[in-house]
Amino acid sequence: MSTLLCVNTFLMFLIVSAVRGCHPGCHCEVESFGLFSSFSFTKVDCSGAGPDVAPVPIPLDTSFLDLSSNSIRTVTDSMLTGPGYTTLTSLDLSANLISEINDKAFSKLRYLESLDLSHNSLEKLTSGCFSGLPLAEVDLSNNRLQELRLDVFMAKGHKRPVSVDVSNNRVTMVSRNPQMSPPNLHSLTLAGNQLYSVPRLHGIPVQYLNLDRNPISSIQKDSFAELKDLVHLSLNSLPQLTAIQPHSFRDLSNLQVLNLSNNTGLTSLSPEVFLGLASLQELDLSNSGVNSLPNNILSHLPSLRRITLRENVNCWRTKKQEQFHRHIEQTNSDEVLTCDATGIFL
Repeated sequence: MSTLLCVNTFLMFLIVSAVRGCHPGCHCEVESFGLFSSFSFTKVDCSGAGPDVAPVPIPLDTSFLDLSSNSIRTVTDSMLTGPGYTTLTSLDLSANLISEINDKAFSKLRYLESLDLSHNSLEKLTSGCFSGLPLAEVDLSNNRLQELRLDVFMAKGHKRPVSVDVSNNRVTMVSRNPQMSPPNLHSLTLAGNQLYSVPRLHGIPVQYLNLDRNPISSIQKDSFAELKDLVHLSLNSLPQLTAIQPHSFRDLSNLQVLNLSNNTGLTSLSPEVFLGLASLQELDLSNSGVNSLPNNILSHLPSLRRITLRENVNCWRTKKQEQFHRHIEQTNSDEVLTCDATGIFL
């Protein structure tokens, strides 16, 4: 009993110390977990504290740091150093005025898994600026990026697997370095930038990729080559998209959700576009220019469960039963595609 009391007293001391050590203008919150709350970490919220808040001293056990909405213009290595930064797993730099990131700005954050740089003014990222980080989630949405080169995740001196000059649609292939460890990125959000083509992310184990609201005019063959881990792909609201070439998605054998909604310039899709999508379950074409689909679409999409086509028009894979609106025969005689509207198939 006395031991438990001592443990609780010690934990209370840590919590009080962390709160007292909180920088003026910031809010610190200690969260405990584990048996008898034997472990704790601190969340530090410095959002809206002003551009002079960085560099800010933070408690030793800080796990999450929010520096959003502070009118920060440049991120340097001196801004993110100190004892508390070595334990950071999540950093929020969103809604600032960031236009430049020093190539060593994040070098001390060796446990950083989540990084939010959305709603800034980034036009480019320097080679290696994310290298050496165990990043699993990166949000770069609503910036001004015209390209995303794979080497931003690689240390300088390594050969780059692939580089892409998005501004003029030129792709430059560079030999691979067998000693280079690939990034461990699982989620990448690039919505609302100035990308003119799909970035080459060969070999990254990304599972969620968002390219919404970019001026991409065409999805080329093998645009998503080697992204075998991708589960969710969003290509929503691409105002200049007019074509998706055959075999564009053929490496996406594990893709389950494909969002192609709000692409009014996209008017047709050939059957070969769907080759390779063996695991696709949901296809969203709502508010796009596509008004019809191949009548053998289920033979190309064996796992498909639902298609959204046009506003308020949905189709489902069903077992053949009594007539309900329109049933489209497929290669499997026991299954049909049932829709809540008629006349939408070729």
